[in-house]
Amino acid sequence: MDINQIKTFIAVADTGSFIAAAEKVNVTQSTVSIRIKNLEDQLGTYLFERSKQGARLTIAGKHFLKYAIALAKIWDEARLSVGIGEKMEALLRIGGQVSLWDGFLLKLLPWMRVHAPEIAIRTEMGYSPDLMQKLTEGSIDLAVMYRPQNRAGFKIKQIFVEEIVLVTSLPEDDQIFDHDYIFVNWGPEFISDHALNFPDLNTPRISLDLGSLGIEYLLMTFSSGYFPKRIAEPLIKEGKIKLVKWAPKFTYPAYLIFADDIEPEFINVILKGVASIKNEALKPA
Repeated sequence: MDINQIKTFIAVADTGSFIAAAEKVNVTQSTVSIRIKNLEDQLGTYLFERSKQGARLTIAGKHFLKYAIALAKIWDEARLSVGIGEKMEALLRIGGQVSLWDGFLLKLLPWMRVHAPEIAIRTEMGYSPDLMQKLTEGSIDLAVMYRPQNRAGFKIKQIFVEEIVLVTSLPEDDQIFDHDYIFVNWGPEFISDHALNFPDLNTPRISLDLGSLGIEYLLMTFSSGYFPKRIAEPLIKEGKIKLVKWAPKFTYPAYLIFADDIEPEFINVILKGVASIKNEALKPA
């Protein structure tokens, strides 16, 4: 069995599309089709139901997914051990919510390079439901998110409280929604709270799924949008944008959730790193 077939199968299962999977594993769509066909031939069953809407796992495909993830994990660990030898002691796969990578989790990587060079790191970005699924499947070891689900085999630690605020580059902030308001996708929690607080808001002309990069739009044109306070605050202090004080603020505790079977010394290093970057990321500008 070819490990590339396994990883391609996981990519199709994750994306629900042969086209999207091809982009994810950096091959052509025809290569994805061939790999899945060969895998199905070897297993003697169909793994996906194909349609114009995409590819959906069959019952057999759902059963095989957990084995595929385990095989991919074992392969990565074996390749790390053989290819790097004594230089690396562990591979940690870290997932994070989009807004928490921006200006926070990204700083963990250079910290780990300095303080734990023996740990190899693989990263993923997603939203809480997807990250919980990957944790349960075993395709990531730990994640930072807003609303984790309490499940057996995992530990949860609150690390800080995120505050998402409305900011604007408009001269006046009394008619925010009548001008160029942009909607930034900070995940399902924010989408729900935003809809509850602004039920009559028309569909914004611009919706962004770019994380904190969206704040660059505010600097290019008069507009408004919600962003994490820790990201917006330096620009507020520079006078480039301003806080809309009358608008509701949304707060979300951020949690670190990790599997019980991670070696204690490795998770302790992660916790120290998170504490260090938290102090740096949240200190006043």
